[in-house]
Amino acid sequence: MTVGPSTQCYAGLELTTIDHVQLAIPPGSEDDCRRFYVNVLGLAEKPKPPVLAARGGLWLTAGAVEIHLGVERDFHPAKKAHPAFRVRNLDQLCARLTEAGYPPVWDTEIPGVRRFYVSDNLGNRLEFIAE
Repeated sequence: MTVGPSTQCYAGLELTTIDHVQLAIPPGSEDDCRRFYVNVLGLAEKPKPPVLAARGGLWLTAGAVEIHLGVERDFHPAKKAHPAFRVRNLDQLCARLTEAGYPPVWDTEIPGVRRFYVSDNLGNRLEFIAE
């Protein structure tokens, strides 16, 4: 069976939301990540269950959005793959990132969409889109 634009693949699957996004970080980088994700972006750290906390990493949250930073021994930053977040205060976030030394790169390739990319403190790509 070929699957194309006119073929509907459903099989009863009903996705309702994304529970969280996970990004990789190298071992021992949690404090550096806190400085970026908590101090610059303003996310709150969420306690991990003890069995998972022993692995390292961080869980972060802002409203209904949750980001997990998981330790990966052979870490390579995600330069192309990225999470994309909708934000109400895009210009304020841009100014905050720029002031903290993380200058966003604006992208105008999609007409009518205001968005930019920024790399976190480890080089992982993040996208922010105006709501």
